[in-house]
Amino acid sequence: MAGAVLPNDLTTLTAAQAARHIAAKRLRVSDYIEALLARVAAREPEIQAWAFLDPDALRTAARQADLGPVRGPFHGIPIGIKDVIATSDQPTEYNSPIYRGHRPATDAVTVARLRAAGALILGKTVTTEFAYMRPGPTRNPHDVRRTPGGSSSGSAAAVADRMVPVALGTQTGGSTIRPAAFCGVYGYKPALGRFDAGGLKYLAPSLDTIGLMARDLDDLALVASVLANSEAPMATASQPPAFVFYQPIGVAQAEASALACIERAGERAAARKAAVRRLAAPEWFADLDVAHRVIMSAEVARSFAQEWRESRGALSPELASFIEQGLKRTEDELAHAWAAVVRGRHWFAEAVRPGELLLTLPAAGEAPMGLASTGNAQFNRLWTLLHMPCLTLPAGNGPSGLPLGVQVVESRGAEALLFAAARWLVEAMAA
Repeated sequence: MAGAVLPNDLTTLTAAQAARHIAAKRLRVSDYIEALLARVAAREPEIQAWAFLDPDALRTAARQADLGPVRGPFHGIPIGIKDVIATSDQPTEYNSPIYRGHRPATDAVTVARLRAAGALILGKTVTTEFAYMRPGPTRNPHDVRRTPGGSSSGSAAAVADRMVPVALGTQTGGSTIRPAAFCGVYGYKPALGRFDAGGLKYLAPSLDTIGLMARDLDDLALVASVLANSEAPMATASQPPAFVFYQPIGVAQAEASALACIERAGERAAARKAAVRRLAAPEWFADLDVAHRVIMSAEVARSFAQEWRESRGALSPELASFIEQGLKRTEDELAHAWAAVVRGRHWFAEAVRPGELLLTLPAAGEAPMGLASTGNAQFNRLWTLLHMPCLTLPAGNGPSGLPLGVQVVESRGAEALLFAAARWLVEAMAA
């Protein structure tokens, strides 16, 4: 039977492959977990992707999974959880001294749904402070001198380095898509509200979106179906999709290799009979970048009112400064910001035809050198602000050997179309 043979290195299995082997009794959960823990032990001192691990508790859970019946589609599959998402049996510290040792009373909704589907929580992945700007210690597994991106730093690095097949992230600006691109994995930011965010420590509620990272597109679709309590959004495109090369404001900030990568993807798509046309953002889209900062800062100030009041000195200077900006925002500023959002949505509704997918940059290029910054979110904020679902797909390497990606966006929120077109494009780029 095809696919029935286990690889020598179990860490190379996708979540879906491992689940099939476990359900068929070809693979013990305990053996799979031991392979991943061995990988973590070997690589974690250098990569530093994990905020919390409890190998003994994980081994106990694996033994119980081996003894019991298959409990769901992810029976025995370990998943990493970004450390801004609540777990009742593991600390949730948000990379802040304010919450050192903090243990929520209940799981986040996403975590509870994963457990109900049979998943095991391998551990909590490193985040920037409260998913804002101050980086944690995580390094890019392709070059430890470089950032893995952020704020979902640990999730991207752990998945890329085969420590775990799937991990949850979040995105308020570019915190899922950009690190996925920098680390060479698939990243998915759904439309706002597709996944219940109960149990997430909010940064900005009208922007915060729980996202996913995996080394396989099918894994993203399967986990998305569990989290959204829906069918997996992975229908095969019945005909070549229609793509729009979208040139964003700030394209001059992009590296030549990143632009060439997008061009290659479009050429491969056109060679397989996909319709491809070009579309440039109008100059007034610069207002949307400003709107994102205005809305985000005002909401951060509200979200962190208690920390600002009681523990201001424990906040990083970057976050403290941003909260101060938010406290000064006026109702007129917020009204203008939301008016820009409405205008942006109307522009896309008119400029992009039904069924067309935007093909654009997920990041400025390869992961930049250094760990003091998580990179430029210029090419991500717009889609978060407008609540549009997007995927980043690995697309080769740049001149320094670091991963590059392409981003696919569905401007009308059609998640099934997004996944089908992404699968089609992956196949086209591989041809």
